[in-house]
Amino acid sequence: QVQLVESGGGSVQPGGSLRLSCAASGFAFGSYSMNWYRQAPGPERDFVGGIGPDSRIINYAASVKGRFTISRDNSKNALYLEMNALKPEDTAVYYCNRDGRTGYWGQGTQVTVSS
Repeated sequence: QVQLVESGGGSVQPGGSLRLSCAASGFAFGSYSMNWYRQAPGPERDFVGGIGPDSRIINYAASVKGRFTISRDNSKNALYLEMNALKPEDTAVYYCNRDGRTGYWGQGTQVTVSS
């Protein structure tokens, strides 16, 4: 079965950096686009960015463009989110995703940006 397991969250001061990882299993990882979403306190889970199967197409939400970088290593079935210049408004639970809002989700990893 599809499994997505995020790691790398934590607490950081504004302006700091974190790198999130997502370990994927149970499917042919290299054949699928993958996404990152985040959910601050509240009902909405917001799209952060996505990457195509071969990494040639990568897109970002306007709020993170230029600060966050999505990458993947198909040989390791791994998805990454490098986050720089973090702001308090980036505080959220970050989720790895396959197939969009109706697709598969990991359990999430908490990122807290606070002084």
